[in-house]
Amino acid sequence: MTDNKASTIAFAADGSTLRAVVRGDGSYASTLDYWRRIAAELRERHPHGLLLVDETTGEPLSAAQWQTLVETMSGEGLERVRIAHVKPFGLQHIEYCELFAREAGLHARVFTNEKEAALWLRYGERSPPSA
Repeated sequence: MTDNKASTIAFAADGSTLRAVVRGDGSYASTLDYWRRIAAELRERHPHGLLLVDETTGEPLSAAQWQTLVETMSGEGLERVRIAHVKPFGLQHIEYCELFAREAGLHARVFTNEKEAALWLRYGERSPPSA
């Protein structure tokens, strides 16, 4: 587990997936900090997927803040893994994060249900069979 004054992260390996549970303040500064700590863990462990269970609280980030966050994290290694970002307390505008992440070339989705997120990480989106 890693922590700072604003948030804590508990990391656990689950096969080829890194599971990270984040709790604490959901401010922009705290969110940027926990993404940097997650990126460092990803570089150390080299998983194929990230299951992030985001239990942060407080005012949700704005669309502009999500875009800045995605741009700031560019090149930190997130592009090498599938990312399932779970907000069990509600999406709180996080759909912007998915849109900006996909525009930046990341393979990421947001969910409110951890089981659905884990299934997506395991099986992904399947292409329809060709006719």
